[in-house]
Amino acid sequence: MLFKLPDPDTLYQALLDRDPTYDGRAYVGVSSTGVFCRLTCPARKPKRENCTFYESVADCIEAGFRPCKRCHPLLAEAEADPAIKVLLDALENRPAYRWKEADVARLGFDPSTIRRSFKRHFGMTFLEMARQRRIREGFETIAGGGAVIEAQLDAGFDSPSAFRDAFAKLLGRAPGTLSRQPLLFADWIPTALGDMIAVTSKTELHLLEFLERKALPTELKKLNKFAKGEIGIGKTEISAQIAEELAGFFAGTKATFETPLAYHGSDFTREVWHALRRIPAGETLSYSELAQQMGKPSATRAVARANGANQIALVIPCHRVLGADGSLTGYGGGLWRKQKLLEIERQYLPQRERT
Repeated sequence: MLFKLPDPDTLYQALLDRDPTYDGRAYVGVSSTGVFCRLTCPARKPKRENCTFYESVADCIEAGFRPCKRCHPLLAEAEADPAIKVLLDALENRPAYRWKEADVARLGFDPSTIRRSFKRHFGMTFLEMARQRRIREGFETIAGGGAVIEAQLDAGFDSPSAFRDAFAKLLGRAPGTLSRQPLLFADWIPTALGDMIAVTSKTELHLLEFLERKALPTELKKLNKFAKGEIGIGKTEISAQIAEELAGFFAGTKATFETPLAYHGSDFTREVWHALRRIPAGETLSYSELAQQMGKPSATRAVARANGANQIALVIPCHRVLGADGSLTGYGGGLWRKQKLLEIERQYLPQRERT
């Protein structure tokens, strides 16, 4: 089951509202201009009778439309916004700087506009992203064997307690309580859709989550109990393998993952996770369809619960499950990210299905 677009009147209203819900899922071809646009395009809105809606860029091009020069539908969404690129470059150049809205204004941007734009594209504001990046600097210092005070300074925190609190909010433990001889190792992995935390042993991947997932601290506490407190920070061959496979996934060169996994769940939950891994990249199922494929058509709700309990994102592709009506439904990493993951995975479909 691929995306089923709503009726044209609904899409036209989304175009008028510049609704980001359908970014990457629907495009409009305008017969009066010969161009095709994102539904969030800032250009003057065309008349309803001049609009035809398509599921993909390929469909628009095949229908004879050329890309709009204002919303740049051929570019990744964030790249189409020059303000985002400027701020991301600034953050990359000064990762430990304590950014404030006044800094955004000094760069010539309206803070409220930037706040909405980053929230729409990345699920977090620029200031939240900057704070996350600072914590990453400290995390990497500790991973390299540095002392907590060094990590605090590298992360740009003046207060030791503020750094401890920020670190504990993310990982569920203060940096000074981490094991020096861990059984499980936490590693920080940047990806095209945001930073992730991977927790591995020397032989298996136990957790892979986006940092913003609200359940992450709880999941880490469960792993901490499993490891009897022996969780630390560091890289393993397994974390290096999953980082490489994630890079290939986002680059469009590798649709499957071969990293060995450790499942922490009941027999039924594990059965659901195995079933999720059988959904090919670029395809989706509803919860009821997944239950039917498992031979348990009455277990739709239990399947949904097991789907939500997944703590190995992307590798166990719970993002490939939609509502019965084709809606995105819930996703711990954020609906905006679920939408983008499915958009990325369309490239893995056979050519005839993409076009």
